Order: sequence, then C-alpha cells, then structure tokens
Amino acid sequence: MEVVVGEKYWAPKGRGVWRYASMLPVKNGVTMGEGQTPLVPSTLKPNLYVKYDGANPTGSFKDRGMALGVTVAKLSGANKVVVASTGNTAASAAAYAARAGLKCYVVLPRGNVARGKLMQAALHGAELVMLNGLFDKALEYVVNYGTKYAYPLNSFNPWRLEGQKTAAFEIYEEVGCPDYVVVPVGNAGNISAIWKGFKELWELGLCKKLPKMVGVQAEGAAPIANAWAMGKRAPIFLDEPHTVATAIKIGKPINWPKAVAAVEESGGLFVTVSDEEILRAQRLLASRDGLGAEPAGAASVAAALKLDLSGTVVAVVTGHALKDPDVVEISAREVRNADELVELLEK
Repeated sequence: MEVVVGEKYWAPKGRGVWRYASMLPVKNGVTMGEGQTPLVPSTLKPNLYVKYDGANPTGSFKDRGMALGVTVAKLSGANKVVVASTGNTAASAAAYAARAGLKCYVVLPRGNVARGKLMQAALHGAELVMLNGLFDKALEYVVNYGTKYAYPLNSFNPWRLEGQKTAAFEIYEEVGCPDYVVVPVGNAGNISAIWKGFKELWELGLCKKLPKMVGVQAEGAAPIANAWAMGKRAPIFLDEPHTVATAIKIGKPINWPKAVAAVEESGGLFVTVSDEEILRAQRLLASRDGLGAEPAGAASVAAALKLDLSGTVVAVVTGHALKDPDVVEISAREVRNADELVELLEK
C-alpha cells in the first residue's frame, strides 16, 4: 500500500530502518541491518508488548539514529565524528563510523560507563577520551569544542532522531497504533523521535488515533519527571544524578523541550521508577519473557508494571542485558560428581 501526503509517503520496502526510505530525508545509506527488532507479547501483564531494541547490531536503539546520522556525516564530507556518551552512543557511533570509514572520538565520564559499552567502542576503533565528571560535562565539551573540529552525533543532531522514529513505524506495522508507548528517558531524544513517527503516520491517515507517550526516569536521575510531578514544564536539573541505570543517568537532558512537548501533545505523562523496581523488572523480563535488558531498558517495563494503563501498551526496551552485565548477581551450585548432579536434577 502506498499513501502519499506532501513529500513523505508510506511505501515500506525491504527491511530495517531503510525499509521506510520514503518517510526519511535520506533515501539510503550506511547500514548494518539495524531496525526490524522484535515486538514481543509479554507474559507479565495483559496487552503489554515489549519492543526489544536490544536486538539492534550494537545492542541498543542508538543504531537506528546512527544509520542516518553517519550517512549524513559521510555525505557532508566529514572525515571524523564526535559524541559524548554514557556508553550506548559511543558503541553505536564507533561501529557505524567504522562501517563508513570515518574516525570516531567519544568523550566519556570516567567511572560512569558500563564496561561492556567501553569494550564495544574500543573494539570498533574509536578514540576514547575520559574526563572527570558526569555525562552532562562530556556533552558540554562536545557542544562547545568538539563541534568545531568534527561532525557531532549526539541526539541534538536532528538526523539521529529521524532514524529513531522508525521504531514507531515498526510498531504500527505489527499492532497498529497502541494506546500507550512507554520509553526510558535520559537525554530525552528518543521519546520525541518515536512520537514524531506516530504523528507522521497520523498525518498520512494511517493511524486513526495517537498513542499517549509515557516518559520514564530513574528516581535518582529524574529532572523532567520530578518537575512534571510538581506541575512544572521546565526540568529541575541535577548536578549529581544517581541510578543503577547508567544509560539514563543524566541530570541535564539537552532534548527536554522535545520530550515535554511529546508528552504534552500526546496526553501522556512522566513517571519515576526506583532502582529496585528497575532491577525487579529486569529479572522478571528475563526469567518470564526470556528477554535480557540492561537496567535503563528495563525501566520502561518497570513503569508499565507500576502504572494502571488500559488498552495496548508497548514498552520500549532500549538496550541489551550484555551492555551492563556487572549489575546482575550470579549464583552457582557446585557439584563434585555426577551423583550430586543427578540428585540436584531430581528435585
């Protein structure tokens, strides 16, 4: 089916992010097969679906945006890119830059990036730059200095968000337009990108209703959600956010106006979840649904379990469990011989 309104038209063809080329500002480019991630019915709650973006090539939703961002960087003639990161952006930027033949620099807050993500960025050949402080300081360095010398790929880059909106298209193709879409919020770009995707479907007449967007922040890193609870639009910035969910451990989200607009326009809400609720959701998602999520990704499931949401609910799991394996406690039973193993199995 082809639906045309203005410059964008609905004519999916192929697979992954570039399946939606007719809805994108660039029609083809750098790819590693990103997108087309599973939408899994959950056993944890009726009518709950999990959009498992941990199945992207580098293990997070960031790959959707990097496919577009790195493509535009290449087309612009850039030979190097730069990002600030809590980890997932670094891993994705490094991989896609490598694919495109570009040099990649990643600015990271020392001691605040999960080792799995550091390993990915290093493996893909990025230049790792560590600084004392948190993500917000790293982003400040990139905005004030890095942009003068390299193409920036943080989520203030609009091409990144164009790629990330394709999650909405994939959800639509499987379940139509849901009643709620629940999204972890760190630097706050992804929720606005997904909302943009659904709005474009509505403008084409494909969605008869629009979902309510639910933004989820960890209790110790909730500048937007805390302000929302107080009836304020502008966030209450934090100098020292804290949470086990390092991917959303951001005190001064640069895309907060877009995130707030998405929630307001959709009639949604912001909510906080505790680290305990996040880790419980992570365990349940793995042990009951078989899906491994990093803590930040599990935050959306924690919120979906916490809130009384009616209708079809999609929780976006943004990253794979192996991104941050150190948060999982591992216990093992020791057996000294085959008889002890048999005895254990017979229980």
